[in-house]
Amino acid sequence: MMRKCLPLFLLAFLALGSTCFAEDMKVGFVYVSPVGDAGYSYAHDQGRLAVEAMDGVTTSFVESVAEGQDSERVIMNMARKGYDVIFATSYGYMDPMLKVAKDFPKVKFLHCSGYKNAENMANYFGRIYQARYLTGMVAGAMTKSNVLGYVAAFPIPEVIRGINAFTLGAQAVNPDVQVRVVWTKTWYDPATEKEAGKSLLDVGCDVIAQHQDSPGPQEAAQERGVYSVGYNTDMSAFAPKSHLTAATWNWGPFYTEMVQQIKDGTWKSDFYWHGLDKGIVDIAPFGEMVPADVQKTVLDKKAEIASGAYQVFSGPIKDQAGVEKVAAGTVMADGDLLGFNWFVQGVVGTLE
Repeated sequence: MMRKCLPLFLLAFLALGSTCFAEDMKVGFVYVSPVGDAGYSYAHDQGRLAVEAMDGVTTSFVESVAEGQDSERVIMNMARKGYDVIFATSYGYMDPMLKVAKDFPKVKFLHCSGYKNAENMANYFGRIYQARYLTGMVAGAMTKSNVLGYVAAFPIPEVIRGINAFTLGAQAVNPDVQVRVVWTKTWYDPATEKEAGKSLLDVGCDVIAQHQDSPGPQEAAQERGVYSVGYNTDMSAFAPKSHLTAATWNWGPFYTEMVQQIKDGTWKSDFYWHGLDKGIVDIAPFGEMVPADVQKTVLDKKAEIASGAYQVFSGPIKDQAGVEKVAAGTVMADGDLLGFNWFVQGVVGTLE
């Protein structure tokens, strides 16, 4: 870090401390969608605001950055402009960030939801699948048709893991339930997301969940008079008659911890994957339509998961074809979770 030195004549006014003070640390954030007032990038930006409130830190962000070459350009520009720390918050930023990190060894890079590291590049995510399991329990308890819909972005491990956790949660309270998946191949496209939700409603789904950034699928559900489960943030304001709950993010504690470690010189590149126990993930308040007994059952399970007493992906678990993939008495290892490329039994859909 560069340092600004105080003029010598001011030293007489200092009772304690050094003759120099550090410039503010510059921290940049790169978002795949607009910040808006809800959703994935909004959740990350709430974390950025927590960093902005730290002493000796200034932040900025660039929103709606496409994955691929555009993200490499944006990350490169931040590094060239003297940013000390750069957070890239979408899966498709991984390789571009790794490329830039090699050229700027003094800058600290942190990538969300990937799996590649360097000495100056960490990756991080949250165990949102824990919250997905809980929202699945709510959906499984509230469905009448036993057919749940899931509007999903891309068939990558992060999304597949969430669909599977949601399905297992639903099956825990309703063994007859099935989850139908539709892929949109976009992280953020409200119109496409809403149409995907409608397509699921047309085949009998009466609860619509999502791995998308907009409330489009929930709006579609409300217009048809059925229920919805949100993602990223509490989106109940967009579909108050439909919204049961949501799997939500709270990035502030993690972002401030990482920045403080970098300021203190104690930070090391790693893979960070915190969950309910750290408050990084949670569920939104229940809609008033969710019965008290369902709420209690879900909150009891939340406490079990947070304490480590219950593991979401504990066997026996079968795949779509009925083949046992996780034996009874065993739990999927993190490495297997991070590479999830198959659906659990009860999911209707393909990985394409």
